[in-house]
Amino acid sequence: MTPPANLGRRGFLTGTALLGGAALTPAFLTACSRTQVGTGAPADDGGLLASLKEQGFVRVGFAGEAPYGFQEGGKLSGEAPTLHGEIFSALGIPELRPTLTEFGALIPGLLAGRFDVVSAGMAITPERCAKVIFSEPEFVSPTALMVRRGNPKGLTDLASCAAKGATVGVLTAAVETSYAEAAGVPDGSVKTLAKQQDGLDAVLAGRIDAFVLTGISLRWLARTNAGAAIEVLDPFVPVVDGVRQFSPGGAVFRPGAKALRDAFDRELTKITADRARYVGLIGRFGFTEREVPPRDLRTAELCRAA
Repeated sequence: MTPPANLGRRGFLTGTALLGGAALTPAFLTACSRTQVGTGAPADDGGLLASLKEQGFVRVGFAGEAPYGFQEGGKLSGEAPTLHGEIFSALGIPELRPTLTEFGALIPGLLAGRFDVVSAGMAITPERCAKVIFSEPEFVSPTALMVRRGNPKGLTDLASCAAKGATVGVLTAAVETSYAEAAGVPDGSVKTLAKQQDGLDAVLAGRIDAFVLTGISLRWLARTNAGAAIEVLDPFVPVVDGVRQFSPGGAVFRPGAKALRDAFDRELTKITADRARYVGLIGRFGFTEREVPPRDLRTAELCRAA
């Protein structure tokens, strides 16, 4: 996963039914005849869902970021496409037709009508809510530590890192820098790294005692480095200025697609209310019961500027 992709999805400081895999075919125009003024994107007065059901597919944008949405064996895979494939199938739309694009181009592409939904595990932030509409949270991203096998310093979270004088690795410009500061880790004990693999390598080499990132990403990193002498500790939820940092993500729709979003949310709620089903769908991508969104965590609240 490249730093720019992380920077966009997770909101850093600078700012199936599925699919078994849907074939990576080019994006197609929908059959809707009515469009949003100025974009050419299909309007949604409740008719977009019916149109998508009639044509049998929904166009999704993704950014090639594992484990959220990526290509695997030439097919679309990952947390968001798998979850969204299940939901759209339940809505009578059996096929996802994907468009690969850069993360920063996902919202512009959605607004321009290149696709109908973003399936990329995008973080729900007030800035994005001013431009698009999000589903209810489909996951939360508790933070975790990657340490050398055996956890020699006996670490559990960032507060324990501060208490035990541990050196902590973070990605450049990542929100985990603020988490470490809030937990009392001295600036001199925080080392910045360019990419995730650098974090794992630094742990193995003893240059840092712990690498901090979301548990989701660390578990995927460990999976892709099978046999490495590291372990990922149990996740925790950081607190900054008294606020728990859940880092939730969701599906993204055009502002005019409220009826489609609402139908999506009804099916999403059925999945997040059933933890066994949730983990059964996306557990292979590193998602566990800890990533199930709390029932009282709502997008409307997350969209309100602090």
